Amino acid sequence: MKLETIKAEFSVCKVVDYSLVDLSHPFVFTGATDEERSLVCPVAIVPANTIERCDGWRAIRVKGTLDFSLTGILARLSKVLAERGIGIFAVSTFNTDYILAKSADFDKALDALRAAGNEISE
Repeated sequence: MKLETIKAEFSVCKVVDYSLVDLSHPFVFTGATDEERSLVCPVAIVPANTIERCDGWRAIRVKGTLDFSLTGILARLSKVLAERGIGIFAVSTFNTDYILAKSADFDKALDALRAAGNEISE
């Protein structure tokens, strides 16, 4: 599988609402449920109305556009990382998947994914 690293540091947040989020900024992911509003974004643009946050995440993108009929992509990648004791935060878009790992584990995650036969561009 072809993967690429994203050059930003990310924060995973819980926000009051999305009114202060720059939704036009690259790499802004939102998720709303009946219990919370979540946000993943570069640390530099975390909004002031953040209730909780966890900084220090780096991202890996699955390159290309994934067909909805494909199965197990995140499962395969997350299994490799879980076997090495690396926790992840996954985000999917219409086109592809992103895996975030804590910055302290990022190089270890890249090594594990490469060892599993994935091609990673940085």
